[in-house]
Amino acid sequence: MKPTLFVLAAGMGSRYGGLKQLDGVGPSGETIMDYSIFDAVNAGFGKLVFVIRQSFEEDFREKIVKKYEKKIPVELVFQELDALPEGFVVPEGRVKPWGTNHAVMMGKEVIQEPFAVINADDFYGRESFGVLADYLKTLENSENKYGMIGYRVGNTLSESGTVARGVCETDENGNLTGVVERTQVKRIDGAVCYREDNGNWIAIDDNTPVSMNMWGFTPDYFNHSDDYFVHFLKENAENTKAEYFIPLLVNHLIVNGVSTVKVLDTPSKWFGVTYAEDRPGVVKKLQELSDEKVYPSPLW
Repeated sequence: MKPTLFVLAAGMGSRYGGLKQLDGVGPSGETIMDYSIFDAVNAGFGKLVFVIRQSFEEDFREKIVKKYEKKIPVELVFQELDALPEGFVVPEGRVKPWGTNHAVMMGKEVIQEPFAVINADDFYGRESFGVLADYLKTLENSENKYGMIGYRVGNTLSESGTVARGVCETDENGNLTGVVERTQVKRIDGAVCYREDNGNWIAIDDNTPVSMNMWGFTPDYFNHSDDYFVHFLKENAENTKAEYFIPLLVNHLIVNGVSTVKVLDTPSKWFGVTYAEDRPGVVKKLQELSDEKVYPSPLW
């Protein structure tokens, strides 16, 4: 059974209005997401699932789904504020989405095989998709054995300013033991550093693994998500901005000995448009990859 690629795209309309941020940055107008899907298809993924807001379904089908549906099966699922367990209602004043793990929960009815989760607007690199696809193919009929692509922090920085990164801690078997969110990471005098709450900058090795929200799960993860979401809602009933993030549940499952998450190394260089100033650099990198024949142009 081929794994599924689950693309988190529900934030698109709310953040940018319509699909404007599906900006053509490749040599032939390709979006960053086009490269992810091209790499995933070539790595052996067998189905695409997008989670979006239902309000831009028509636009999304016309501009996005049409490009892929003749190359790989495509499903759409929808993340809405009122997609809540029985007995819960949207708190007054809540406008912010419920977070990445709530988005993942929307795939429960259409995903019955091991699956990868990625952001729509990050460039992950072909090696990462190959590594994760190979790992997911070993997990058929498994439960509570998950994976996460651990990018080398030195391969994930922006030249335009600091970035936030989830710095991973692992045990002797390469399993994740925790993710510490560092909100300011940049290179200083050649060394990768993060800023502590007290303002001090701490240097870390370039190869330190960080999470870029590229995960591998098996379908039992949906049941864990459902169960813990009830706990999350009870704890955050009055907090209209609290979000149910993937690392929140993953950390809960690890700490309680329910699941393991293998940190999978990749040589790929991540990039994305964290700042408007990043766009020219992304365009340049994709042009170079095309010139070096790493990718065809146009992709499809």
